Amino acid sequence: MPDDNNQDSAISFGPFRLLPKSRLLEKDGAHLHVGGRALDILIFLAERPGEVVDKRELVKRVWADVNVDDGSLRFHIAALRKALGDTGKSARYVVNVPGRGYCFVAPLAQTPAEIQPSPVDVPLPRSLPAPLARVIGRDDIIEKISSGLTQHRFVTVVGPGGIGKTAVAVAVGHRQLTRFDGHVFFVDFGPVRKPELAAITIASTFGLSINAEDPLPALLTHLQAKPVLLIFDSCEHVLEILAPLVEHLVRDAPRLHVLATSRESFRSEGERIFRLFPLDCPPQRNDLTVADVLTYPAAQLFLERIAQSSGPFQLSEEEAPLVADICRRLDGIALAIELAAGRVNAYGIAGTASLLDSRFSLQWRGRRTAIPRHQTLGAALDWSYDLLPATESAILRRLSVFVGRFTPEAAASVAAGDGLSAAATMEAIDNLVTKSLIAPSGARTLRYRLLDTTRTYALGKLNEAGEAKRIAQRHADYFRDLFERAEAETSSPLPDWLGTYGAELDNLRAALDWAFSADGDAQLGIALTAAAVTLWVRLSMFAECRERVRTALAALGDHGDNRVHMQLLAALGWSLMYGEGRAREARPILEATLELADRLDDKDFRLRALWGLCIDQFNNGAFGKARALADRFAEAASSSSDKTDLMLADRLMAVALHYLGDQSEARVRIDRVNASLHVLAEKPKIFPLDLRISTQYFRARILWLQGHADQALALAERNIHEGRANGHALTFCSVLGQAACPIAFLAGDYDAAERYGTELLEHTDRHAIRLWGLWARAFNALVVAKRTDVEAGLPLLRDELNRAGDARFLPRFLPLLGELAACFGQADQIHQGFDTIENALERCNDRQERWYLPELLRIKGDLMLRETPRSEAADACFHQAMDLATQQGANFWQLRCAVSIAKLRIERDQRADALAILETVCGALTEGPDIADMRIARSLIAQLRV
Repeated sequence: MPDDNNQDSAISFGPFRLLPKSRLLEKDGAHLHVGGRALDILIFLAERPGEVVDKRELVKRVWADVNVDDGSLRFHIAALRKALGDTGKSARYVVNVPGRGYCFVAPLAQTPAEIQPSPVDVPLPRSLPAPLARVIGRDDIIEKISSGLTQHRFVTVVGPGGIGKTAVAVAVGHRQLTRFDGHVFFVDFGPVRKPELAAITIASTFGLSINAEDPLPALLTHLQAKPVLLIFDSCEHVLEILAPLVEHLVRDAPRLHVLATSRESFRSEGERIFRLFPLDCPPQRNDLTVADVLTYPAAQLFLERIAQSSGPFQLSEEEAPLVADICRRLDGIALAIELAAGRVNAYGIAGTASLLDSRFSLQWRGRRTAIPRHQTLGAALDWSYDLLPATESAILRRLSVFVGRFTPEAAASVAAGDGLSAAATMEAIDNLVTKSLIAPSGARTLRYRLLDTTRTYALGKLNEAGEAKRIAQRHADYFRDLFERAEAETSSPLPDWLGTYGAELDNLRAALDWAFSADGDAQLGIALTAAAVTLWVRLSMFAECRERVRTALAALGDHGDNRVHMQLLAALGWSLMYGEGRAREARPILEATLELADRLDDKDFRLRALWGLCIDQFNNGAFGKARALADRFAEAASSSSDKTDLMLADRLMAVALHYLGDQSEARVRIDRVNASLHVLAEKPKIFPLDLRISTQYFRARILWLQGHADQALALAERNIHEGRANGHALTFCSVLGQAACPIAFLAGDYDAAERYGTELLEHTDRHAIRLWGLWARAFNALVVAKRTDVEAGLPLLRDELNRAGDARFLPRFLPLLGELAACFGQADQIHQGFDTIENALERCNDRQERWYLPELLRIKGDLMLRETPRSEAADACFHQAMDLATQQGANFWQLRCAVSIAKLRIERDQRADALAILETVCGALTEGPDIADMRIARSLIAQLRV
């Protein structure tokens, strides 16, 4: 806390009485006004009586690092002698020792310490400080405040420490000099320790001799004489007295204007508040360039201060993201940025960035000429912290356990206790917000946050107080309870649910890190991990889920609670299956989950395990086994009271039948799900995607293959809008990858295919969804090959498929392999085409992956024709493909086969056969007149009818 000791040791000599701490000189009991520098000289010499003080030492003490010549020192020595009546004859106080310096020679007596009624801690009289050469990023607010002063006579600039309030106020003051005929005065209340000295502090700015008991009349008389702008700086600790005083002055001195800076408002009548926000920082983006970074004021300030302290500096492209990160982590706080810039000469950009997490950064020193509370971040925060009542400082310490934003409910739960009620805690938080130590945020839901520098400081105080472990435990307890509730509240729309619980991800991570640390609580960490699985799944963060669950399983060991063990195993299996695709570990983990579910007779987790095992079989190409598991899931779901379980059974079977090639029965199942969606009250617990949206993209696939092109295209388009609005990252990947991209490509709309493929790639990069990212890159390469130049696109497609590795065995990659073979044919690389198509056909036969088999056979026939025109083997391939497509109810594959057969018939001059097959197939299709294959077929029919 600030030193509230009212005592001051007086030094008496002759008729004078000097109080060094109070910066007061009396003569015969009356206050004697002495200039600030002269008083500094007297105090320094009087504290070393009889000692010759070197001129250089005296200059360094009085002027710090400001360069002054001997003339300035002689001038103030002369002013001091004049004030003391030092004639050099009868009264001698300060003498010059030639060639050495000055010496205080008056006999003196030091009186005991006493409580002084006279003013103490009065700052040096000073005029308006010199402005900074450039106040970066504050032009708009300076203009607004300047304009505000023409309409309001009392303006307060409010913001946290170090944000730049003083620099802005001084800049405004210099703008106002002409308007106020130079009568702009700066009053720094920082050194004032007693609020009751506020009026005397203001009066001393003008050099007024006033009545210490009631200085207001003389002050008002002076302020009524002419237009005056008073700038009051650092007012937060004297507001109790200063607020009513300013209100009185503004009311009774109509030509007075006041511009104040404070970490909280005065809450006085007539006050107009301008809140100073942090400097704009570069966003968190991987592709930031130097030019991008330099458009943000925080980065401009950082680089300008580097140049000032270290000389010319050129920012490199590699360093640009680091500068952006430094500015963000310092929250755009001007003082913090300036102090960090001062470290660059010693540590470089990367080294400075790495030091930000250390508490050591709070002690980085800035300009020596800065006021003490602005020389380090720690000093700036000490200033605010030491002014807090005990309750508020305790709450600030406890809130430092939160990472990022937190709700009022979380704050009350974690910070209350130990004699502090929830109501008292919230009142303290409101006060801390008012004092700019906590920042409110959030438009729809109120949340709070501590600036990172404030949090680092308060966390240090929490450790010093020995409270860290206890508060971290409360924090983890709160989030365990929160996520246990979240799992039961999945009926909310996903965007709303994520808006409530997704925002807690950083605090979840912090709680888990603590729980599994040496000083943590592993059992609490296990429970928190199990409760948080729903969040990771709904955020599609399967990699993080996988690693956190593995940590919890290791802590649980082999003899932990079976139910918790089952929950964690299920989460690990799902995160492997959806995050890694063909993960070899997934099946045994899911089988162990199923065994535990059977042992515990847990119907919910039995269904989860069966679902996961079925998807795992899809991923690994065992479609027959997948259908058998879908049957087991349907059997288990038949006894469930939850109607969504039966819907999931139909959806699972629809997917199995689709890949097995039975599009007619798949359509029956998926339509049954679609017809039941109106009863869906909440997101099924055992399904990671959005059931409504995922039903539609599989319906679109099936409709397309059945030849309902218009319905499929319209459904895919609606599905995209729904997927974007839904906000579930993995679901939107499937919306684009399962339907929008392949349907646009098959329709021959390469513009749409390119657009959707680009969006999918950007989405996967943004959400780190690896498997869909691999597919998107290969798909985009295919679009390049088809729409522009096969010679350019083919190597790219081949390379992307090779890069995908084992992921190529996922069902979604099969069409890309077929198109790769077709591209080889177009590029006259027939042998590579045959190798590719044979591998794909072998894969389909081995895995019962029949849905794409008609198209693979047709592509093989095309390759045969390129090698041997009019090939009988090609004709056989086409007819085999046609027969299979007909069996599957896949009218779109029939259309493609019909076009290939018709072209071969035309080559053989069998025009009637060609026309008959085209008319038969096209006549059965009532939709899709504008898709590419239908246009080709109609063109051929027109030629054949001539």
